[in-house]
Amino acid sequence: MTATDLFLRARDHLLATRDDHDRACAGFSWPALEHFNWAIDWFDVYARGNTRRALWIVDASGAETTATFAELSERSTRVAHFLHGLGVERGARVLVMLPNVLPLWEVLLGAAKIGAVIIPATTQLTAEDVADRLTRGDVRCVIAESAVADRFGAVDPRVVRIAVGEPVEGWTRYDDAYAAPATLPTSATPTGATDPLLLYFTSGTTAKPKLVLHTHQSYPVGHLSTMYWVGLREGDTHLNISSPGWAKHAWSSVFAPWNAGATVLVHAYKRFVPTATLDLLARCKVDTLCAPPTVWRMLILENLAAHAVVLREAVSAGEPLNPEIIDAVRRAWNLTVRDGYGQTETTAQIGNTPGMTVVPGTMGRPLPGYTVALLDAEGRAGAEGEIALALDPRPMGLMAGYLDDEARTADVTAGGYYRTGDEAVRDAAGLYTFVGRGDDVFKSSDYRISPFELESALLEHPAVAEAAVVPSPDPVRTSVPKAFVVLAPGIAPTQGTAQAILQFARERLAPYKRVRRIEFTELPKTISGKIRRVELRKLEAARRARNERGALEWTTEDFGEGRG
Repeated sequence: MTATDLFLRARDHLLATRDDHDRACAGFSWPALEHFNWAIDWFDVYARGNTRRALWIVDASGAETTATFAELSERSTRVAHFLHGLGVERGARVLVMLPNVLPLWEVLLGAAKIGAVIIPATTQLTAEDVADRLTRGDVRCVIAESAVADRFGAVDPRVVRIAVGEPVEGWTRYDDAYAAPATLPTSATPTGATDPLLLYFTSGTTAKPKLVLHTHQSYPVGHLSTMYWVGLREGDTHLNISSPGWAKHAWSSVFAPWNAGATVLVHAYKRFVPTATLDLLARCKVDTLCAPPTVWRMLILENLAAHAVVLREAVSAGEPLNPEIIDAVRRAWNLTVRDGYGQTETTAQIGNTPGMTVVPGTMGRPLPGYTVALLDAEGRAGAEGEIALALDPRPMGLMAGYLDDEARTADVTAGGYYRTGDEAVRDAAGLYTFVGRGDDVFKSSDYRISPFELESALLEHPAVAEAAVVPSPDPVRTSVPKAFVVLAPGIAPTQGTAQAILQFARERLAPYKRVRRIEFTELPKTISGKIRRVELRKLEAARRARNERGALEWTTEDFGEGRG
C-alpha cells in the first residue's frame, strides 16, 4: 500500500465511527509510514480536480477571499518552486509571520512540499521576540507581512526575506511566487515521515520559550485524533477562532479540517466582535465551530437565540470549559459544546466526542491512538495525578521532542510515558476532569503566559527589586497577568509608581502578555529563597472571589486603559 492508502485507511475508519467512541478506539491504529509528505501525499492527491472550496476567508468588512482545493494545490506548488529558487532547501527553517491571509496557507503547504521546517509566529511579536526566534530557530528564510518588516532589523543579510503586501526595500515580493512554474523542483526528494516539519516556540517557566519540534507525521497525521474529536465530515464548513502563529491554528485551521475534506472558514479581524462572529456563523451556514472558552464567554453575553445558526458540532479547547457556557448554548441552540484537551506538544489527546453524553466540567475520554494514565510523583498510576501518555506504542501525535534540549526531552519521556505537566482526575465512568497545571505557566484568553518572561521585563525598571507574576481570575479572559512587586529602597508605593511600571512593561511586551494588575507587597518565599507563587495564586483567587483587591493594588483601568 502507498503512504496515501495507509493514511486513508486510518482516516476513513475514524470518519465511519464518528458516533461510536468505543468502536473508533478499538479499531484504530496509526498508519506505519516510512516516507510521507502530507502536502503532497494527501492534500495534492485529494485536491486533484477538486473544485470544492478549501479555504474561505471573510474579513471584518465582509470582503471574501476563496480558493478551491485544486487552486490551493497549484498555488502552493508555485510557492514551493519559488522558495526553492531563492535557495530555501530541504531542512531550512522558515519563519512565517502572517495574519489570516491567503498566502499563509499557500506558504504552509508550499514550504512543506520542499521539506522546509516552518516556524509559525504571531504578528504580535515584538522586535525582541523576533530576534530571539531568528537566533535560536537558526532561521534561513523569513516570510512576513510588510507591516511588520521593521521588526526584523537585526536579521542576518544572508537570510532570505520575503514580504507579503506592499514592497519593502531589501525584501523579495511574495507576489513573484505566482509566476513560478506550477511544478515541484526536480531536485526535491521524498521526505521521511519523521523528518522535521514544524517548530513551535512555546512559553515555559525557564528563561526562554521551549522549541517544540513536530514532524511530517506527528501533526499532519496526528491530527486525525483532532478531526475525530471535532466531529468533522467531508464537505463541512469549519470555523476555528484562533490566531496564526499558535499551535491551535494548525490544529483546527489546517490539518484537522483538511484531513476530513472540510472547508476552512476564517474570520479575519483585528478585534474580536461577538456579534460579527455570530452573524458569520449564520450567514455562512457553518457546520462545525471550535473556539476557546474566552470566546465562548463573550458569545453567551449576546442573544444567541437571535442568530439562526445551523451548527452540528461545537467544541472548546485551551482551558477548562465552564458549565454555565454549556448550559447557555444548550438553551439557545439545543447544542452541546464539547470540551477537549491537548498541548502544543501533542494533538488532541482527550475529548468529549460526538455521540458521547457530556458531563459538564469533564473533558471526556482518551481519543483514538492515545493511551492515558494519571501518575503520582513516584510514577504510580491511579485515579488522579499528572496526565501521561503511554509510549508503547508511541502516539503519532506526540512531538519529536524539544529542539536542542535532549535532557528536557528525556525527562518528560522517562519511564515509558510522556508527562504533560498537567493534573487531572478520572471518575468511575472513565471521564477525565482537568485540575490544574503542574508549573506556573497559565492561560490568558487563549494565550500561554510564562511568568518568568514578564517578571524579567518588570525587573528592568529601576523601581522594581523583585517581581512575581501569577494569573488573576477574570470573567472574560479566564485570567490576566498580575504582578506582585517589591520596590527598590526609597521608592514610594504610589499610584504614579504603579502607572510608570505598567507603562514600562507595556512597551516591552507583546499585547497578549501585558501585565494588567500590579500590587506592591512582600513576596512569600521558601527557606532556600525561592518565591512561592502558589501562595500568591491562592491569595489572588480568594480575593477575586470576594471581589476584593490589595491595599496597594492598581489595574490598567484605573488609568483609563480599558478593563483590567
